Amino acid sequence: MSIAQNIEIVKTNIEKACIRCGRSPEEITLIGVTKTHGADIINEGISGGLTHIGENRVQELCEKYETIEKGVHIHLIGHLQSNKVKYIADKVDLIHSLDSKNLAKEISAQAVKHARIIEALVQVNISGEETKSGISPDELDELLEYIELLPGIKIKGFMTIPPVDTGDMLQSRKIFEKLRILFEKTKEKRYNNTVIEHLSMGMTNDYEIAIEEGSTMVRVGRAIFGNR
Repeated sequence: MSIAQNIEIVKTNIEKACIRCGRSPEEITLIGVTKTHGADIINEGISGGLTHIGENRVQELCEKYETIEKGVHIHLIGHLQSNKVKYIADKVDLIHSLDSKNLAKEISAQAVKHARIIEALVQVNISGEETKSGISPDELDELLEYIELLPGIKIKGFMTIPPVDTGDMLQSRKIFEKLRILFEKTKEKRYNNTVIEHLSMGMTNDYEIAIEEGSTMVRVGRAIFGNR
């Protein structure tokens, strides 16, 4: 099947998931994950209806940036080191993986340098896996309060990644539910530079479950572009 056909299948599945949980498909942003795929494949996805793409690696994003069709929204969804923020500060629409004060400080500095507001999601390690990036839920308030004092950066919500190797959809659902509860509690608090409106959770194997648990952004690669 073509990439355009795959996109339509994913969109149909999103609609079905929304119907099951009483949501509107308009609430969901589909992000096509383009890791390891060349600009020609990415542009085919854009022609097929993608308006948002997600890159995992800074180097890949920079290499493809000039040849990707303009007008698409670009997300940095992979782990981001502080010393690499300068390379993508003028390129991305949303960073999904803010996970430390040092990274927040550098994003702020680069935002000021480029005279822009950089929007980001805080990556929360709900599962508590030592191998995963992200802050613990207990650290969230402290990080948000720190970011409140920084110029040029605005937090728009949270991101998480469940264990991907177990195939346990019930476990994934529980993790998504925990982040949604944290999301709802945080929305009740008042911040100046924090507008809690996005939950980035769900990938090819579990995006329908994520939508049922409140996700507003799903990061889908394999179901659109095929195996890498």
